[in-house]
Amino acid sequence: MLLSSFNSHLFHCSFYFLKTKSLMETNKTMRETTINLPETKAEAKEKGPLLNSSKAIAILEPPNRGTKKGIANGDFVLRLCTIGATLGATVTMGNADAVAPFTTRFLRFEAQFNDIPTFVFFMVANGIVTGYLFLSLPFSTICIVRPLAKAPRILLVIFDTAMTGLTLASASAVASIVYLAHNGNPNTNWLPFCQQFGDFCSSTSGAMVGSLLAGTLFMTIIILSAFALKRN
Repeated sequence: MLLSSFNSHLFHCSFYFLKTKSLMETNKTMRETTINLPETKAEAKEKGPLLNSSKAIAILEPPNRGTKKGIANGDFVLRLCTIGATLGATVTMGNADAVAPFTTRFLRFEAQFNDIPTFVFFMVANGIVTGYLFLSLPFSTICIVRPLAKAPRILLVIFDTAMTGLTLASASAVASIVYLAHNGNPNTNWLPFCQQFGDFCSSTSGAMVGSLLAGTLFMTIIILSAFALKRN
Protein backbone atom coordinates (compact mmCIF):
# COMPACT_ATOMS: atom_id res chain seq x y z
CA MET A 1 0.00 0.00 0.00
CA LEU A 2 2.79 2.36 0.90
CA LEU A 3 4.68 1.45 -2.27
CA SER A 4 1.62 2.11 -4.38
CA SER A 5 1.13 5.54 -2.80
CA PHE A 6 4.82 6.37 -3.35
CA ASN A 7 4.61 5.40 -7.02
CA SER A 8 1.51 7.53 -7.46
CA HIS A 9 3.22 10.50 -5.86
CA LEU A 10 6.30 9.99 -8.04
CA PHE A 11 4.14 9.87 -11.16
CA HIS A 12 2.43 13.15 -10.27
CA CYS A 13 5.78 14.83 -9.64
CA SER A 14 7.15 13.63 -12.96
CA PHE A 15 4.05 14.82 -14.79
CA TYR A 16 4.26 18.24 -13.10
CA PHE A 17 7.98 18.52 -13.96
CA LEU A 18 7.38 17.66 -17.63
CA LYS A 19 4.48 20.09 -17.83
CA THR A 20 6.54 22.91 -16.30
CA LYS A 21 9.42 22.17 -18.65
CA SER A 22 7.10 22.21 -21.63
CA LEU A 23 5.64 25.60 -20.59
CA MET A 24 9.15 27.10 -20.17
CA GLU A 25 10.21 25.91 -23.62
CA THR A 26 7.00 27.33 -25.12
CA ASN A 27 7.60 30.74 -23.50
CA LYS A 28 11.19 30.76 -24.68
CA THR A 29 10.12 29.93 -28.20
CA MET A 30 7.53 32.73 -28.17
CA ARG A 31 10.14 35.21 -26.93
CA GLU A 32 12.62 34.24 -29.65
CA THR A 33 10.02 34.30 -32.42
CA THR A 34 9.29 37.82 -33.82
CA ILE A 35 6.78 38.82 -36.39
CA ASN A 36 8.23 41.22 -38.96
CA LEU A 37 5.49 43.64 -39.91
CA PRO A 38 6.13 46.30 -42.56
CA GLU A 39 6.68 49.77 -41.15
CA THR A 40 4.19 52.46 -41.94
CA LYS A 41 5.25 55.70 -43.61
CA ALA A 42 4.82 57.61 -40.35
CA GLU A 43 7.10 55.19 -38.46
CA ALA A 44 9.70 55.25 -41.22
CA LYS A 45 9.63 59.05 -41.19
CA GLU A 46 10.05 59.16 -37.41
CA LYS A 47 12.96 56.71 -37.58
CA GLY A 48 14.70 58.60 -40.38
CA PRO A 49 18.27 59.80 -39.73
CA LEU A 50 18.58 63.24 -38.30
CA LEU A 51 20.79 65.61 -40.28
CA ASN A 52 22.70 68.46 -38.80
CA SER A 53 22.11 71.93 -40.21
CA SER A 54 25.24 72.05 -42.38
CA LYS A 55 24.50 68.72 -44.07
CA ALA A 56 20.86 69.66 -44.56
CA ILE A 57 21.85 72.91 -46.23
CA ALA A 58 24.34 71.06 -48.42
CA ILE A 59 21.61 68.67 -49.58
CA LEU A 60 18.94 71.30 -50.15
CA GLU A 61 21.25 73.78 -51.85
CA PRO A 62 21.95 72.93 -55.52
CA PRO A 63 25.63 72.18 -56.20
CA ASN A 64 25.85 74.69 -59.07
CA ARG A 65 24.60 77.69 -57.07
CA GLY A 66 28.13 78.91 -56.32
CA THR A 67 29.15 78.63 -59.98
CA LYS A 68 26.14 80.59 -61.17
CA LYS A 69 26.74 83.25 -58.55
CA GLY A 70 30.32 83.61 -59.75
CA ILE A 71 29.06 83.99 -63.33
CA ALA A 72 26.60 86.64 -62.15
CA ASN A 73 29.42 88.57 -60.47
CA GLY A 74 31.49 88.40 -63.65
CA ASP A 75 28.46 89.57 -65.65
CA PHE A 76 28.11 92.64 -63.44
CA VAL A 77 31.81 93.55 -63.77
CA LEU A 78 31.73 93.11 -67.55
CA ARG A 79 28.70 95.37 -67.78
CA LEU A 80 30.58 98.10 -65.93
CA CYS A 81 33.50 97.70 -68.36
CA THR A 82 31.11 97.84 -71.32
CA ILE A 83 29.56 101.02 -69.96
CA GLY A 84 33.02 102.57 -69.85
CA ALA A 85 33.69 101.52 -73.46
CA THR A 86 30.39 102.76 -74.93
CA LEU A 87 30.34 105.95 -72.87
CA GLY A 88 33.92 106.70 -73.86
CA ALA A 89 33.12 106.06 -77.52
CA THR A 90 30.09 108.36 -77.36
CA VAL A 91 31.95 111.22 -75.67
CA THR A 92 34.96 110.87 -77.94
CA MET A 93 32.85 110.97 -81.09
CA GLY A 94 30.88 113.95 -79.76
CA ASN A 95 34.12 115.87 -79.20
CA ALA A 96 35.56 115.01 -82.63
CA ASP A 97 36.35 118.42 -84.03
CA ALA A 98 39.34 119.77 -85.91
CA VAL A 99 40.25 122.85 -87.91
CA ALA A 100 42.47 122.59 -90.97
CA PRO A 101 45.93 124.21 -90.59
CA PHE A 102 45.56 126.13 -93.86
CA THR A 103 42.57 128.08 -92.59
CA THR A 104 42.72 131.75 -93.57
CA ARG A 105 41.02 134.81 -92.27
CA PHE A 106 38.20 134.51 -94.76
CA LEU A 107 38.09 130.74 -95.21
CA ARG A 108 37.61 128.34 -92.31
CA PHE A 109 37.87 124.57 -92.91
CA GLU A 110 36.52 122.63 -89.97
CA ALA A 111 35.52 119.00 -89.57
CA GLN A 112 32.92 117.91 -87.02
CA PHE A 113 31.22 114.61 -86.33
CA ASN A 114 27.81 115.94 -87.41
CA ASP A 115 29.16 116.64 -90.89
CA ILE A 116 28.97 112.90 -91.64
CA PRO A 117 25.63 111.11 -91.01
CA THR A 118 27.43 107.85 -90.21
CA PHE A 119 29.16 109.47 -87.26
CA VAL A 120 25.84 110.84 -86.02
CA PHE A 121 24.32 107.36 -86.21
CA PHE A 122 27.32 106.00 -84.30
CA MET A 123 26.94 108.53 -81.52
CA VAL A 124 23.18 107.96 -81.14
CA ALA A 125 23.57 104.15 -81.20
CA ASN A 126 26.28 104.12 -78.55
CA GLY A 127 24.27 106.54 -76.43
CA ILE A 128 21.29 104.16 -76.55
CA VAL A 129 23.50 101.20 -75.66
CA THR A 130 25.00 103.12 -72.73
CA GLY A 131 21.56 103.94 -71.38
CA TYR A 132 20.49 100.32 -71.70
CA LEU A 133 23.55 99.14 -69.80
CA PHE A 134 22.76 101.45 -66.90
CA LEU A 135 19.20 100.09 -66.81
CA SER A 136 20.45 96.50 -66.93
CA LEU A 137 22.56 96.82 -63.78
CA PRO A 138 19.61 96.25 -61.37
CA PHE A 139 18.69 93.06 -63.24
CA SER A 140 22.29 91.92 -63.08
CA THR A 141 22.21 92.56 -59.32
CA ILE A 142 19.09 90.39 -59.02
CA CYS A 143 21.02 87.58 -60.72
CA ILE A 144 23.74 87.93 -58.07
CA VAL A 145 21.25 87.78 -55.19
CA ARG A 146 19.24 84.97 -56.81
CA PRO A 147 21.65 83.12 -59.09
CA LEU A 148 19.11 80.36 -59.85
CA ALA A 149 16.48 82.80 -61.19
CA LYS A 150 16.02 82.35 -64.93
CA ALA A 151 13.52 85.09 -65.84
CA PRO A 152 15.88 88.11 -65.40
CA ARG A 153 18.71 86.21 -67.07
CA ILE A 154 16.61 85.36 -70.14
CA LEU A 155 15.43 88.98 -70.35
CA LEU A 156 19.03 90.22 -70.25
CA VAL A 157 20.13 87.75 -72.93
CA ILE A 158 17.41 88.97 -75.32
CA PHE A 159 18.25 92.65 -74.94
CA ASP A 160 22.00 92.02 -74.81
CA THR A 161 21.80 90.31 -78.19
CA ALA A 162 19.93 93.28 -79.69
CA MET A 163 22.41 95.78 -78.21
CA THR A 164 25.34 93.73 -79.48
CA GLY A 165 24.00 93.95 -83.02
CA LEU A 166 23.46 97.72 -82.71
CA THR A 167 26.94 98.28 -81.28
CA LEU A 168 28.74 96.24 -83.92
CA ALA A 169 26.64 97.77 -86.73
CA SER A 170 27.58 101.31 -85.69
CA ALA A 171 31.23 100.37 -85.24
CA SER A 172 31.35 98.69 -88.66
CA ALA A 173 29.78 101.72 -90.35
CA VAL A 174 32.29 104.05 -88.75
CA ALA A 175 35.17 101.72 -89.64
CA SER A 176 34.42 102.12 -93.35
CA ILE A 177 34.40 105.92 -93.09
CA VAL A 178 37.59 105.97 -91.01
CA TYR A 179 39.31 103.76 -93.58
CA LEU A 180 38.35 106.15 -96.37
CA ALA A 181 39.49 109.12 -94.28
CA HIS A 182 42.93 107.56 -93.80
CA ASN A 183 43.47 105.93 -97.20
CA GLY A 184 40.92 107.41 -99.59
CA ASN A 185 39.76 105.60 -102.73
CA PRO A 186 41.74 106.25 -105.94
CA ASN A 187 39.12 104.50 -108.10
CA THR A 188 36.48 107.08 -107.20
CA ASN A 189 38.98 109.93 -106.78
CA TRP A 190 38.25 110.23 -103.04
CA LEU A 191 41.25 111.78 -101.41
CA PRO A 192 42.23 111.05 -97.77
CA PHE A 193 41.75 114.03 -95.49
CA CYS A 194 43.31 112.79 -92.22
CA GLN A 195 46.52 114.65 -93.04
CA GLN A 196 44.62 117.93 -92.83
CA PHE A 197 42.37 116.91 -89.90
CA GLY A 198 44.61 114.71 -87.78
CA ASP A 199 42.85 115.31 -84.47
CA PHE A 200 39.46 114.60 -86.01
CA CYS A 201 40.61 111.25 -87.42
CA SER A 202 42.29 110.28 -84.16
CA SER A 203 39.09 110.93 -82.22
CA THR A 204 36.89 108.99 -84.63
CA SER A 205 39.34 106.08 -84.74
CA GLY A 206 39.45 105.92 -80.94
CA ALA A 207 35.66 105.97 -80.75
CA MET A 208 35.50 103.10 -83.26
CA VAL A 209 37.94 101.00 -81.21
CA GLY A 210 35.92 101.62 -78.05
CA SER A 211 32.73 100.50 -79.77
CA LEU A 212 34.37 97.34 -81.11
CA LEU A 213 35.63 96.59 -77.60
CA ALA A 214 32.11 97.05 -76.25
CA GLY A 215 30.78 94.60 -78.85
CA THR A 216 33.38 92.03 -77.80
CA LEU A 217 32.42 92.47 -74.15
CA PHE A 218 28.77 92.06 -75.06
CA MET A 219 29.49 88.74 -76.75
CA THR A 220 31.38 87.58 -73.66
CA ILE A 221 28.41 88.54 -71.49
CA ILE A 222 26.04 86.55 -73.71
CA ILE A 223 28.28 83.48 -73.52
CA LEU A 224 28.38 83.70 -69.72
CA SER A 225 24.60 84.04 -69.62
CA ALA A 226 24.27 80.91 -71.75
CA PHE A 227 26.39 78.97 -69.25
CA ALA A 228 24.33 80.38 -66.36
CA LEU A 229 21.11 79.15 -67.98
CA LYS A 230 22.33 75.56 -68.13
CA ARG A 231 20.44 73.20 -65.82
CA ASN A 232 23.48 71.36 -64.47
